[in-house]
Amino acid sequence: MDLDFKKSGGLIPAIIQDAQTNTVLMLGFMNEEAYQKTVESGKVTFYSRTRQCIWTKGETSGNYLNTVKILADCDNDTILIKANPDGPTCHTGAETCFGEANRNGVYFIQYLQEFITRRFKERPEGSYTTSLFEKGVNRMAQKVGEEAVETVIEATNGTDGDFIYEASDLIYHLIVLLTSKGYSLEDIAKELKKRHKE
Repeated sequence: MDLDFKKSGGLIPAIIQDAQTNTVLMLGFMNEEAYQKTVESGKVTFYSRTRQCIWTKGETSGNYLNTVKILADCDNDTILIKANPDGPTCHTGAETCFGEANRNGVYFIQYLQEFITRRFKERPEGSYTTSLFEKGVNRMAQKVGEEAVETVIEATNGTDGDFIYEASDLIYHLIVLLTSKGYSLEDIAKELKKRHKE
């Protein structure tokens, strides 16, 4: 990645976003050394403008930001880092530096879709998801049917906890089936959007 550190006097803004919830966690600045350390260590590292030194987020608190993906903007002078936080991001103990709760769990489904897509491409041994892909569409479709029936049973005669558990199994197996057919939840969202009326 060819970043332009010269434009702003050797520093670039780095926006940190939770990789699983898409919540913006914080904004910091990086010089080239901090950027390289972030890439090499997998831990988000900044340049402190007040102390004039590099520092890794979490080095004293243990609340590291574990790098998942780094994206540059169109001018190559700002980066977006998607990361998995080990704990609260803000030094005040808040989940984000903007006082926003980091609990938008619905975005985890998007993260799960990306994870399952990687499993489809990489097929690591010992993975349950890999085993489903290798058993073929008929078995995957059968699992969706089984989980749908179990969800209905728990909805009508079970507990709330078991209902959520089975509904989660249903969504997971549906994503696997969609992925095997070359589709994703994005395709479902597009179809639902076409049908939606205010």
